[in-house]
Amino acid sequence: MSNELGTLTHGAARPHFLRRLYDWTVGWAERPGGAWALFCIAFVESSFFPIPPDVLLLALCVGAPTKSFRFALICSVGSVLGGMFGYLIGYAAWSAVKGFFIPYVFSQALFDKVQVLYQGNAFVAILTAAFTPIPYKVFTVAAGVFEVNFWTLVSASAVGRSARFFMVGGVLYFFGPPVKKLLEKYFDWFAWLLLALGIGGFVALKYLR
Repeated sequence: MSNELGTLTHGAARPHFLRRLYDWTVGWAERPGGAWALFCIAFVESSFFPIPPDVLLLALCVGAPTKSFRFALICSVGSVLGGMFGYLIGYAAWSAVKGFFIPYVFSQALFDKVQVLYQGNAFVAILTAAFTPIPYKVFTVAAGVFEVNFWTLVSASAVGRSARFFMVGGVLYFFGPPVKKLLEKYFDWFAWLLLALGIGGFVALKYLR
């Protein structure tokens, strides 16, 4: 396969490192301050953190289905603010941090692909990345580098991220007991599936037109 998987992130190429990050992330569901951890993880995932906030969102919603919409809101706000921070990184500090982001967070090839997509419809490109497993972090940082309209980023992110996280929260809120039972039984499988989809999004990005 091409370099895409090898250059996703420095950590993603190391299963043991990724597993520790995954365990640390999910572990916050059992600690005081889990909601704050969700906000922080959603924030940093929008620019560089490799574990999607969905795994902690799932764990928190399973533990307290009646608070699912609250957790979804926290996750959405944290992620959109994190996207704005990613934009700031790209806009104001790219020359200083480029050596870290490429190749440790994403590859040059993926970055170049996003540049091509931004030459088309930036709103649709960001909206798609915000809602799907396609790597949102590449789009937020690249938006700053390529000086995409800031409010285009904010509006597309707000719609896409909210739709994604409220969909998760809504399923747990309205279908709590049966879904909770299923997720509690197979939580690791669901969480790792989300992570695999996130990694697959990096590969899928290569084929977007």
